[in-house]
Amino acid sequence: MGEEEEDDYMSDIFINTKQDVRPGLPMVRRVKETIQKEERQKEANEKNRQKSIKEEEKERRDTVLQSALGNENKGFALLQKMGYKTGQALGKTGKGIVEPIPLNIKTGRSGLGHEEQKKRKAEEKLENYRRKIHMKKQADEQAADQFRVRFKNKQEERKIEGDLRKSQKACQQLDSQKDIKMPKEIWYWMESEPEEEKDEEKKEDEDEYKSSDLSASEKLQILTAYLREEHLYCIWCGTAYEDSEDLSSNCPGDSSADHD
Repeated sequence: MGEEEEDDYMSDIFINTKQDVRPGLPMVRRVKETIQKEERQKEANEKNRQKSIKEEEKERRDTVLQSALGNENKGFALLQKMGYKTGQALGKTGKGIVEPIPLNIKTGRSGLGHEEQKKRKAEEKLENYRRKIHMKKQADEQAADQFRVRFKNKQEERKIEGDLRKSQKACQQLDSQKDIKMPKEIWYWMESEPEEEKDEEKKEDEDEYKSSDLSASEKLQILTAYLREEHLYCIWCGTAYEDSEDLSSNCPGDSSADHD
């Protein structure tokens, strides 16, 4: 090998191995690794070009199935002797099938009925998912309904408590005008107390209010009835009527709903 050829050879080796330069690695080892890498790549390319046995079998099978039967086929020859012509339907009346029954090749390793079982499990899983979604939707709707009911009840309770306080103030004022010194029931009035006494007796008043057997709604009903009978007064109308006939004629009723 001449000096020029040797220089070209070393130049090619340098070009092929310049991306794999590592400090301290001998030149011979780098050349060997390059050659092995090329051989492995060549083998991989050859394997990719080769078709698998299953692919070759499928291609041969498709080719045979796509081609029509010829006279060399004994079964087809017998049909022709009996009067059959290519493209004619089978049967004495000519209403049978024209194309052969399709051939379904099973290539997997699963047993017969596995696909049906797999399909059934998928349908059951989908049905269970739909059932869970439906149950969750019902639970959400029920929770929303319960929230609306609680919110509505809370609003009604607040309105009743507000009407009760309004009735107590009106009762105290009207009783005082008639020179009534003590309320008929202790909760008929809302007494105003000095600031220093309010903090001391707040807990005592709350306990007394809680210990009562009557609810706010029942108290409101009793107190408004007292105001109508004793003072001819309706808290929702905000009016003290002249007599019972005036009250019954001009007041819509004895409840808040009657005044809506």
